[in-house]
Amino acid sequence: MMQSFHDALMITGFVFAMMLVIEYLNVLTMGEWQRRIARHRWGQLLLAAFLGAIPGCLGAFVVVTMYAHGIVTLGAVVAAMIATSGDEAFVMLALIPHQAILLTGILLILGVTAGALTDMMARRRLIPIPITCEGVQWHMADECQCFPRGHLRQQWRECSLARGVLAVALGLFIVAILTGRVGPAAWNWMRITMLMVTALSLFIVATVPDHFLEEHLWQHVARRHIPRLFLWTLGALVAIHVLMNTLHLEANIREAGWLVLLGACLIGLIPESGPHLLFVTLYAQGVLPLSILLASSIVQDGHGMLPMLAHSRRDFIVVKAINFFIGLGCGAIGLALGW
Repeated sequence: MMQSFHDALMITGFVFAMMLVIEYLNVLTMGEWQRRIARHRWGQLLLAAFLGAIPGCLGAFVVVTMYAHGIVTLGAVVAAMIATSGDEAFVMLALIPHQAILLTGILLILGVTAGALTDMMARRRLIPIPITCEGVQWHMADECQCFPRGHLRQQWRECSLARGVLAVALGLFIVAILTGRVGPAAWNWMRITMLMVTALSLFIVATVPDHFLEEHLWQHVARRHIPRLFLWTLGALVAIHVLMNTLHLEANIREAGWLVLLGACLIGLIPESGPHLLFVTLYAQGVLPLSILLASSIVQDGHGMLPMLAHSRRDFIVVKAINFFIGLGCGAIGLALGW
C-alpha cells in the first residue's frame, strides 16, 4: 500500500508541474494564429487534433469554445476528443513515455480522419449559440502578462498564500527528486526530465503576476485538478494492487479481453478525468494489450466535453457516440490481430 501511495505522489507531482508549464505556454501562445488556421477546413481539423493532443483539458476546452462560437465544425470537435486523453496523458508520459508518444501519434491520425469523415457526412455546418466555456480564460494582454519586469521583487514582498504554497510544494518536490525519494532511483533521462519540468514550473510560480497565479495556476490547476487526480491515481493503484495480489485477476482479464474492451469503451463515455487511469495502470503493468488502451483513449476525453454537455446535449451525445463506435471498432480490430 505504501508503494501505491509513493507512486501516486510521484505521478501527481509530475502531472502538477507539467500542468503549470502547459497553462503557462497556453497563455503565451494563444492568439491570432489560431483564428487564421481555423478559417480553413483542414486547418481546423489539424488545429483541433493538435490542441486535443496537448496533455490536460485546456486544449479540448478551447476547441469546444471555438465550436460554440461557430469558428470550427463538429468534425473538429470529434478530432479533438479522439486525440485528447485529458489529464491521463500526463500520467501516461510518467509511466509509459514511449508508448504514450506512439499512442498520441495514432490518436492524432485517427482524430483528423474521423473529423474529416464527420464533416463530409454532415449535411450542414452547425453554428451554435455562443457560450462561455468554464476553464478557458481569455484576458486582455495587460491582465495576463507572464513575466512582469520590474514587479518581481514587490510580488515576493507581498507574497500571496497561493504563491507561497505552490513554491514550497514545488521546492519540496525538487528536493525529493534530487534525493531519490520520488521518481527513478538512478539518474536517467526520466529523472532529469522530472527535475527540469519541476524547476521550470517553480520559475513560473516565482515570476508570474498575482492575477495569472490566482486565476490560471491556483484556481484552475492546483485546486480543480490536482486533488481529484491524486485521489483517482491512488484509488486506481490501490484497487489494482488488491485485485492483482489478492484475487489474481491477471489471467481472467486476459481471457475476457472482449468484455474488458467493451467495459473500457463504456467507461470512456464518462465525461470525467480519472476512470481511464485504471486501464493506463493495467497496461503499464503488462495486464492489458495496447488495443484496449487505444480504445479507451479514443472514447474518453477527460472532462473536455463537459462544456459541450452544458451547451448542447444533442451535440454531446453525437460526438460521444461517434467516438464510442470508432474506439470499439479500433479496439476490436486490434484484439483480432493480437495486439
